[in-house]
Amino acid sequence: MLYLDHAATSPVRPEVVEAMAPFLTTRFGNASSHHTVGEAAADALGAARERIAEIVGMRPGDIVFTSGGTEANNLAVKGVALARVLAGGGPVDVVTTPIEHESILSSCTYLARAHGVQVTSLPVDATGLVEPDHLASRLTGRTALVTLGYANNEIGTVQDVAALAAICHAARVPLHLDAVQAAGWLPLANTGADALSIAGHKVGAPQGTGVLALRGRIPLEPLLHGGGQERGRRSGTENIAGAIAIATALTLAERDRVAHAARVASLRDRFVEEVLRRVPSAALTGHPTLRHAASASFTFAGVSGEAILLELERRGVVSSSGSACAAGSDEPSHVLTAIGVDEATARTAVRFTFDHRTAIDPGALATLVTDSHAAVRSMHGSRGRESRSV
Repeated sequence: MLYLDHAATSPVRPEVVEAMAPFLTTRFGNASSHHTVGEAAADALGAARERIAEIVGMRPGDIVFTSGGTEANNLAVKGVALARVLAGGGPVDVVTTPIEHESILSSCTYLARAHGVQVTSLPVDATGLVEPDHLASRLTGRTALVTLGYANNEIGTVQDVAALAAICHAARVPLHLDAVQAAGWLPLANTGADALSIAGHKVGAPQGTGVLALRGRIPLEPLLHGGGQERGRRSGTENIAGAIAIATALTLAERDRVAHAARVASLRDRFVEEVLRRVPSAALTGHPTLRHAASASFTFAGVSGEAILLELERRGVVSSSGSACAAGSDEPSHVLTAIGVDEATARTAVRFTFDHRTAIDPGALATLVTDSHAAVRSMHGSRGRESRSV
């Protein structure tokens, strides 16, 4: 089986399993306990925090361990906005785009419904890019946060975060980047962001691990209350093994990031070129060059994307139609419709996402896609002839 759905999740790296194993067995202490076992756990947690802080270019105290990217996004969006709401001083605004992950969009919807926060949705162009001038025109004195995806999980478009961060800083508005897809592929330090969300299972740590890196000067209202762990920003007994795991995975990913991104991007470009050459109805979605190194996403007008996925799986290739968080939905991708793709074409989407170990020949993979597409078209043709003969 060739697994090409790494934007949904990736396997845990062997080095990560080895690093976290002692903290599931012999080094099992609670980091809040005031004895030698607990203090050893606290030391390990602190070391993990320091490693991650170095990678994202922040201070150890800025690192908040979470249960994953969804919680990190919720904490960033709700926590920063609610801190502003509770501080008083008038209406509050949050700025985002229509192509964000559901954890951001749903958090914004909640803030509007429950707390009267105004949500400003920036337009994006046909490739999913935010125009810096549009962002600048939407920022006001009541804007509490700008929240954007660094690299889009469906179409792979990478935002010009340096330009967007400069605009936010000039307006004194914090910028939160959903870096779940970017981690391990794009630089996390020196982005200019005030907050970054990371999910461990995208970089080789277990599912259920994550980080919100948030600069300490940014006021934050916690979503979880209790023992005051994580400097009061996220109560609950820390997952020491999970913290070790995500710190180890990020360290490994960052060590080889530049080389792996270059190699995989070259493989991806050759694969995209072959698919577009062989399948006339195929169209690349997202930006052709400003895109995630490991992401290739297409629409195949006139055929079912789900049917192509089934044919690919019969041939040993596992991929997806888009975000795993929207799996099972009958609705077309909100990302594709937001960039101007009509609903019928949006339902033909197929996404291939690689990891640092992917080593298939691009031409061979394109052949599997071409054959799967032809099989689906043939089935559609047969059904049409059957219906005409009845």
